[in-house]
Amino acid sequence: MMSESIERDERHRARMQRKKALIDEKIAEAQDEYGLLLVHTGNGKGKSSSAFGMVARALGHGYKVGVVQFIKGAASTGEEVFFRRFPEEVSYHVMGEGFTWETQDRQRDIDKAREAWAVAVQLLSDPSIALVVLDELNIALKYGYLELEQVLADIEARPLLQHVVVTGRGALPGMIEAADTVTDMSLIKHAFKAGVKAQKGVEF
Repeated sequence: MMSESIERDERHRARMQRKKALIDEKIAEAQDEYGLLLVHTGNGKGKSSSAFGMVARALGHGYKVGVVQFIKGAASTGEEVFFRRFPEEVSYHVMGEGFTWETQDRQRDIDKAREAWAVAVQLLSDPSIALVVLDELNIALKYGYLELEQVLADIEARPLLQHVVVTGRGALPGMIEAADTVTDMSLIKHAFKAGVKAQKGVEF
């Protein structure tokens, strides 16, 4: 039994040594550094939560951040309340009036999305801002409130080292193609379907 455990430990050590060599080689090869476009999409929970985790990470490194929230806006969220405590570091803009099934006014939703994009362009033009979060932008694009071609052109024209995170389900193929990193968050199980209401600190 003891000899089997020792052999297993040795095999594990050998595998990890090989893995480390491969990872070290890839790290050595990855020398490019520039602003990334990240897309968080899918039907699962956590797209915006992940983006706001990146906001906290950026602030931890002393970077300035810009946030524009499309669609959302009818109710305050925990992340908004928290990040507004740092007005010098976070430029936070809630530009929506609520989800489309609540507003029920397509033309007004379009107007609000365009107003939000005008603010986003200002942030995307500011080299002092290291990270721009465009929360629920995918929804505005999916419903045709904004033109994908213009949105991508404005994102492409940003400062070289500025990172952008776009969230929202239903990311268009063109957005996925343009992105450097895409995460599709799939839904496996959600408490809401079991009759549990959205709760502070978890959903908002």
